[in-house]
Amino acid sequence: MSKKVLITGGAGFIGSHLGDLFLSSGYEVKAYDNLDPQVHGENASRPDYLNSEIELIIGDVRDAESFARALEPVDILVHFAAAVGVGQSMYEITRYTSINTMGAAVVLEEVVKQKDHIEKLLVASSMSIYGEGLYICPVCGEVTPKLRPAEQLAERKWDMLCPTCGAPCTPAPTPETKPLFPTSVYAVNKRDHEELFLSVGDAYNISTTAMRFFNVYGERQALSNPYTGVGAIFASRLLNGKPPVVFEDGGQSRDFIHVRDIAKGCLLAIENSNSRGEVFNLGTGRKLSIMDVGMAIARELGRPADDFIVNNQYRAGDIRHCYADISRAEKMLGFKASTTFEDGVSELCSWVGSQTATDMVDRATEELKKRGLAR
Repeated sequence: MSKKVLITGGAGFIGSHLGDLFLSSGYEVKAYDNLDPQVHGENASRPDYLNSEIELIIGDVRDAESFARALEPVDILVHFAAAVGVGQSMYEITRYTSINTMGAAVVLEEVVKQKDHIEKLLVASSMSIYGEGLYICPVCGEVTPKLRPAEQLAERKWDMLCPTCGAPCTPAPTPETKPLFPTSVYAVNKRDHEELFLSVGDAYNISTTAMRFFNVYGERQALSNPYTGVGAIFASRLLNGKPPVVFEDGGQSRDFIHVRDIAKGCLLAIENSNSRGEVFNLGTGRKLSIMDVGMAIARELGRPADDFIVNNQYRAGDIRHCYADISRAEKMLGFKASTTFEDGVSELCSWVGSQTATDMVDRATEELKKRGLAR
């Protein structure tokens, strides 16, 4: 008999891709999703891209009664449901914490009640919980700095300096062992996700794994959501004939991983007993600057690759560099990302070209400025 899986947030970008992979691997899949208007649009119904074999249950993770019904009978629970958006989380603090932290608490209470039939829990964590990544100082060696001082940013000096000696630092791959310094409400919520699931799983003897996603991109991203990934934000601007807006000098870097590789890493963790009680980075191990990403998307969409607004401003809580050390996932799960950024962005832009996007970036940026969160 095939295993039954429930994916919260299963009608969303990453959840639907994981659902596809589960189906092709012989699992039965249910998706539990509230079809958030910010992600799915007003008066949203079942997304066209959601596989017809996936049972969709519309509900909120904070609704214990509804979620309890969805959890019966399920062997594996994947918790992806979350309010996503670093900037927005800094002024919608109650909403984010209610959906993310309290939502996870409701989910886990129901898991405990039904623990006899649940074999595995997997929760989506985030690279945002690291804050800044790992750095190498030429004098002090490895350093794990917190945010760049406000005085430094006010002078528009963007690069990371050693917090001990002040020397310029070089970014290095960030391992799971790096101290966590979440710098936004969203990041704190994601740390809550990870720690809540791991602690409850351990206490009740349920195999539990947390996956720290780096910057995920690919088809089915919500192009009209200004708080989604930077790739989708740039694409939305370009589709609407507007130049992408780049904060700082565009030299800040991240690790961009294709959504299919994220799904593959999650399935490996589900099926590997070594994953019990562990946390894993899911990235590529390659760092790309924000400007390089924007220019690649512009070229693929046939837009001017040099038509960007570099605003020389910064946002509260923004970090300079963070990219993944994936050696733990390679060693313990056999995971390695297989989609290069060049191939992935070409595929993304081919899909984006057939979509309609409402550009909400200016409104979102103004919200940040109004609250003093963009300077």
